[in-house]
Formats: sequence, C-alpha cells, structure tokens
Amino acid sequence: MRPPTTTRLIAASALGLALAAAAVAPASADPAGDAGIDVNVTIDDTGTPGRLSMTVAANNGVTLTENGSDAAARQFTGVTPTVTITDTRRPQDIPAGSFWAVVGQASEFTPTGGGTGFGSEHLGWKPRLLTGTTTGAVAPGEPVSSVISDGTGAPAVGLRGQELLVSTANAADETGSWDVNADLVLRTPADVRAGQYRSTLTLSLFDQS
Repeated sequence: MRPPTTTRLIAASALGLALAAAAVAPASADPAGDAGIDVNVTIDDTGTPGRLSMTVAANNGVTLTENGSDAAARQFTGVTPTVTITDTRRPQDIPAGSFWAVVGQASEFTPTGGGTGFGSEHLGWKPRLLTGTTTGAVAPGEPVSSVISDGTGAPAVGLRGQELLVSTANAADETGSWDVNADLVLRTPADVRAGQYRSTLTLSLFDQS
C-alpha cells in the first residue's frame, strides 16, 4: 500500500483587469467637434475548476450480525454504505504522476456499558467496485482479514489503514465517478464477553499531487 499523504488544497486565483481613465484638462476654447472611440473587451468564461471529492450515502451506521461463527471465532458480517468518488478535473490539469486513494481506519471496539473491548485488528473487509472503469485505472483495495484468519488467504492484519479504492500512479489516465462499498467481517475470540460494542470506521480521501 502506498503511504497516505496530506491532502493538498489547490487555491484558485483571479486576475482582475482595471480600466482607468486619465483626467484631461478642459480646453480654453469650445471644441470644434467631438470624436468617440469605442472600447471593446472579450472576457472568456474560465469555467468551474474541477475537483476530487468523496461522498458517503446517507446511513444510520452499520450493524454487524452473527454469521459464520465456528470453533475458532465468533464471526459477524455487514456491508458499508456506498461511497462515491468523483474526479471532475481535466486530465491536463492533473500533474503527471498524481494518484489518489481512499483509506479506511477503524477504531477500537468499546463496550457500551464500559469495560475492556478489542482492537480494530479483528475487523476485516473486502472492497467491491460497483461501477466500471473505462481504462482500468481505478481499482478496489485488497481484501484484509481479521487477525483471526477467516481462511480466505487475505492478509490477517485487520482494518488499520487499508485502501478502499485507489487510482493508478497517474490519475490523469481516467476521471469520472465511481461507487464502491465493502463487505465487513468481524472475527473475535470464541470466548469474547457478551455485550454491545461500538467502533468508528473513518474513511479518508488522500490526493498525492
């Protein structure tokens, strides 16, 4: 995984043109006649600058339900809301070699009644791209498993800074809009204490320019 970088804010500036009229001293005599000069200017529409943005579909959070538990672990599954990444920048305005990535980071699962919880390393996901790409320059992140492996062969590292969606090393190869979500799989020790637990999954869009 490429290391996430700080999101850059590209500031837009406007060039103002002022037209000043110089004062002319009045002539001592009445003018013999007047002459007018038309002053014309064409101001082109610069258009609305494109931007890279992320939105998450309206939701009430994700409730994981028990599904697939075995002797090795209690297992709970769910699906994230749809996440949309939109890039309306013109390819010629994107610096060569720029890329972007959506990265997910889950917090510790804490019991609502207080006490000891368990870490985000027990939560894995499998990102799924819901819309096609024209060039293949955008792809879902790799699946990761809980530290209690689910047997799929996915890296058992948990959800601690993993890519949900990523562009290639040159974001100018494709612009547009993409929908993505992820199957969530939580695997805890089989003897986990009963109760309600809560975690926050933070999604961050990074743009490396």
